[in-house]
This record gives sequence, structure tokens and C-alpha cells, in this order.
Amino acid sequence: MLKTNSTDIFDTNKNIDELRIYRGLDHTISEHITIHQPTLGEICDYGEREYYSMIYQLCATPQTMKVQLWDMGIDYTTITPFELFYRILYRLYPQNKTSILFGDLDLTKFQVMKHKENDSVILYQTPEQIMMDESVYHAMTSYLRQIHNIQKDETMPANETTKRILIEDERAEAERSQNREYHSQLKNLISSMINSQGFKYNHAQIWDMKINAFLDSVKRISKIKNADLLLQSGYSGFGVNLKEISNDQINWLGELD
Repeated sequence: MLKTNSTDIFDTNKNIDELRIYRGLDHTISEHITIHQPTLGEICDYGEREYYSMIYQLCATPQTMKVQLWDMGIDYTTITPFELFYRILYRLYPQNKTSILFGDLDLTKFQVMKHKENDSVILYQTPEQIMMDESVYHAMTSYLRQIHNIQKDETMPANETTKRILIEDERAEAERSQNREYHSQLKNLISSMINSQGFKYNHAQIWDMKINAFLDSVKRISKIKNADLLLQSGYSGFGVNLKEISNDQINWLGELD
């Protein structure tokens, strides 16, 4: 059992500041846990495939690992994302792998313990006295998902039959993907953007962009171009009826999907 000083834990329930994310500032989760948002250049130097593999693993939910859990004898519908993290995931990446995100913090040095005050499971690291409870975990993974535009999958099957079908479908897809040649997720996006009218970064400059600002630019320029096409078509008199188009589609200043 462990009793911790509550003053060491920041307010992890506060909303993530979207403007700070877009600016690319480091994000403080707790006194000892700060997440660095990397640039495209840092991701390239790290290795894009390895980087995204780590991000998806750290942010994984039981739903995204249903086959692996099933083969381990664990029903993915019976555990929470935090249970998955403290039972399996946090041990996967030592400090030299996660330093691009967490600096000197070493996730593998955490130990699973019980909180004395409420008997909840926590990860604790001595002698630094670093604690990661479920709220800290959620704050950390929520931030990582937001800067990388990753959706959280927590869908549950309607019944046992559906669950088995989903597991086997995902297993079949995993087997097919084993033989596929890996292709960069970012190369085509980068190439498209530096050759797009309205994008202000050239090939030399783009590598200094933070990942969230870059992904935002991809969506924003696509939204601007789509809005322009709809407006041109509508005002031409021979295209779409603008009265039938939602304002969100032609408002290129609006929220991105």
C-alpha cells in the first residue's frame, strides 16, 4: 500500500488547451511528467514507422488489441484501457525509446501498487516519487491522441457472436498486413503540402513544423479548397445549390473534422 502527497499531482481533469497544442508547446501532465510535441524532423530522425508504432501502443485500448488479448486468455470487453496499460503496455518502451516524448522519464521503472487511501491501482516510481494514477494516464493518452489526430476506440460488441466475429476479422486483417510493404504515412502528406498553393513552408522549412500544426494544415487546406470549389460551383449557376449545402462546408474558418 502507498500513501501519496496529493499536492504532487496536478489537475489532470482540466481541458487540454487547443491553442497551446497548435503552438506546439510541451504539455505538463504532473510535476514529473511533461510531454514534448515533436517536429516532423524529429519524427523522421527517430524513424516514422517506429514512432507511430509506439504512439499507437501507448494509446491503445483493449478494442485495438482484441486479438492479442484474446490469445493471452483475456477478454478485451472485461478490462479498461488503464488496466491494459499497467498490466502490459507501460513496460514495452524504455527511456531511450520514449525520450522523444517524455525526456528523462522511464516508464519501465514504474511499479504497480495500491493507493492506501482508496485502494485503487497506481503506477509508482521510487526514489523520484512519481505517481501515475488513472487520471494521469487518461490525461497523458488524451493529449497524445489529440496531437496526432487519433480517435479513441471503446466500442463494445452487441453480443458474444459479434465479439467473436470482430476478433477473427481483425486477426485476418493482421495476417494480411504482415505481407504488405510498409509505406510512409507522412511522405505523401508532406509532398502534397509543399506543392499546394497556400502552404507557406518549403521542403527545407517543413521539418521544423510540430506534428499537430502540420496535420492541422493538411485538414485546413483541404477544407479551404473544398469550400472554394463549392462556392465556385454554386455561384456559376450550373453547379450545386448552395441552399442545400451546410454552412460548415463552405465556412473554411470553421472547426475541422
